[in-house]
Amino acid sequence: MDEEAAVARISRKLALTEEELDELMTSSWNMRIATVGGDGRINLTPMWFGWVNGKIYFTGRGQKVVNLRRNSTATVLVDQNERFPELVGAMFQGTAQVLEDAAAEAADPDLEEARMLIGAKYAGGHGEPDAAPRRNESTASGDANRWVVFTPDRLVSWDNPKIAALQAARAAREGSSTPR
Repeated sequence: MDEEAAVARISRKLALTEEELDELMTSSWNMRIATVGGDGRINLTPMWFGWVNGKIYFTGRGQKVVNLRRNSTATVLVDQNERFPELVGAMFQGTAQVLEDAAAEAADPDLEEARMLIGAKYAGGHGEPDAAPRRNESTASGDANRWVVFTPDRLVSWDNPKIAALQAARAAREGSSTPR
């Protein structure tokens, strides 16, 4: 195999189940999106987001939107915890569509659900614990403020707490096969 084409693999035994992925995506506060600038440099930005029907929705402006207009390829990372044994995450690779105007927003079949989910998740915009959830009212305006829909075509996920269980099962198997 060509070393350039080789991709590191994470054991499928560590992968998140569909239910675990949904839990991660609906309970995590931030994602990070990596876009490619015109000079080839990576722009990595934390963003609030919504997860609807396997797609990631967010509103943004600035360099990430400029980059996505030029090159729709992006990578999104959502993860939780700090210590290695506790890390849980998902890395998505795919393409992003910038919804350029009200007509594009109206044509997206899941944007309204994303607006409601994001409004509820972030309690109206700033995460105040007692704030009533409300619809996210962001819409296309100016040169750069836009809704973006990221559609993954590749997912790599990991649930490091599963490592201990896998190690225990391996040790039990090895212990039971040892001659006495």
